Parts: sequence; structure tokens; C-alpha cells
Amino acid sequence: MFDTMTLTKTAGAFCGALLIFLLGNWAAESIYSMGGGHGEDHAQGYVVDTGEDDAAGEVADEAPDMAAIFASADASKGERVFNKCKACHVLEDGANGVGPSLYDVVGRDVGAVDGFGYSGALSEAADVWTAENLYAFLENPAGYAPGTSMGFAGLGKSEDRANVIAYLDQADGETDIVIEAAAEAPAEDAASEEAPAEDAASEEAPAEEAATEEEEPAEEAAAEEAPAEEADSEEVATEATESADAGGSEFAAMVASADAGKGEKLFRRCQACHKLEDGANGVGPYLYGVVGRDIASADGFNYSDALKGIDGAWTLDQLSAWIANPREFAPGNRMGFAGLKDEQDRADLMAYLQTIGN
Repeated sequence: MFDTMTLTKTAGAFCGALLIFLLGNWAAESIYSMGGGHGEDHAQGYVVDTGEDDAAGEVADEAPDMAAIFASADASKGERVFNKCKACHVLEDGANGVGPSLYDVVGRDVGAVDGFGYSGALSEAADVWTAENLYAFLENPAGYAPGTSMGFAGLGKSEDRANVIAYLDQADGETDIVIEAAAEAPAEDAASEEAPAEDAASEEAPAEEAATEEEEPAEEAAAEEAPAEEADSEEVATEATESADAGGSEFAAMVASADAGKGEKLFRRCQACHKLEDGANGVGPYLYGVVGRDIASADGFNYSDALKGIDGAWTLDQLSAWIANPREFAPGNRMGFAGLKDEQDRADLMAYLQTIGN
């Protein structure tokens, strides 16, 4: 027979345990409660600095290495990427579609296609479609040129942008990619970029010293007897003196006493477009033996008409004038770089280039 007293004791024990649990829970909440929202409106008691915020800031501040990006670009892959553009753009000269013709777009003035009605936003964002400007525009058209009528969302992958720009650059049979870093680096870094950025730019850089050698037999003898890379400071000083005595220009003397080691560092930015191996053309003409070479004479390279129309060799003074202001020196050339303003940088770069194949 079921014992009523046992049932009563069991129920009482259960209720007592539940009461103790509820009282304990209430006491714990009173002591440790964070309040409504679980601390959302309260400052943290302490913060552990992991360095992630600083690292993120540093990464954001670092500019992309344009030279490396375009050095590894693949035009054949860019042709496949261009399939995304075909709905609005064509590559035939003067054949506009929903968007303007992209024939010869690299190095072209912004908003320059005849017969196309531009929005006006692009002209406010850039003057020339350099490789760098195209790279930034294709990443986020609306962000680069607010108000543009281009509805394309952009190419998020850096590799895709570089590849399609490389494809567009060679579609007209010429290569005009210019790596501009003047806005991203100090003036001395910009110097190196300008030199390699254009076909003639890099050629003229070394040609300046070639001019010295052609104009002054004494300088040629000095260069032959002691290569620039092996010449010590005394030999460099001797060359500078000989140049001045023979009637050379002040810039020629400046190149003779320039620092080829600094020029070699500057040339690293040129490597995206130019090679130092004999006959090995890249985006720009090869620079082996460029000092003293006739203007626009590298075998197998297709120069712009502006450079083909200039006779003679690259003298030091000509090279200095060209690199200082390419558009003024050769109106109509496709070099988008504004010019290398630092004369000492030009001299250092030429001092290095004259040691290659001369």
C-alpha cells in the first residue's frame, strides 16, 4: 500500500531544492549581472592590444607595387577578361558602342574619342589613361570618377585588371604602358619610373652619356679604358674634368661624376618595361648598349611616330630635356609620365645605363 507520508516528504524535498536553486540564481545575478544589453553600453574593463589595428592601418597605407604588377601581367589572360567588356566596348578604331572605343586606349587622353558623349566625370578624375589610372578606374569606376555613366561594378582582382590592361595595350600593335610612381614615391623614385616608363625615356637616359662619348673622343677613351662599374672615384673625377676641358655641357660633366650605384637602384622601377639583355625587348625597347644609340633604333621594337621623326643619337643634353618634359620635347609622343624633374636623379640613372653594353 502506497505510503502518503513518503510522497509528502519527496514533494517537500523537491520543492526545497528548487527554492534553494532559485535563491542561488537570484543572488548570482545580483552580484555578477552586466545589466540590460550585456554590456553593450559599458566600456570594457581592459583591452588587450593585439596590434591588428596598427597592422591594418599600415597595410592600407602601402601603395601597390605597380612595376611588379605589370611586369607579371599576361595579355592572353587579359583577352579572356575583356569578354566582360565586350557588351559595351569594341577594339576597332573609332567604333563606339555603348561605351567609347578602346582602341589605343592606353596612353590616350581621357575623354578624347570622337563621336562619343562623355559624362564629364572622367575628365575631372584624370588627364591621361596611363596604366595606373586605368588600374584604379577598373577597380571601382564609380568610386574613381563619381558621376560616371559607366555602370560596370569593377574588377576586384588586381591580376585581372593588370592582365586586361596589358591586353588593351597591345591590341593596337604598340605597347605604351607607362608605370607612374611619381605620386606614390619621392622625386628620386619618380626619376627611375620615368626613365623606364617610355620607350625613349629609358633609351635617352643612357644615351646622355653616349652623347658625351660621341662628342668628346677623350671621354670615349676614358670609358673604354675603365668601365663605369669598375671605375673608382678618382677615375670618375678624371672623366668629369676631361669632359669639361673638351667643351662638354654642364650636364655631361654632372653625369660623369654621378653615382651609378644610385642609378642602379633607380633602374629597379624600369625593369617592369625594359630589359638589359641585348635584343630582348619588353614593354619598352631593350637598353643594352643604349648609350650612343640612334634614337628609336632598337631592332624589333615598334616606336611611336613622335620618336621615329627625331634624327640623330641621344646626346646627354637631349636626354635630359626629354626626360624632364617628354611632351614638350616630342609633342605627340605617348609617354604619359609628366617628367623627371630632379636633374641629379637623371644623371645617376644615365651613369648606370652607360655601363651596360658600352
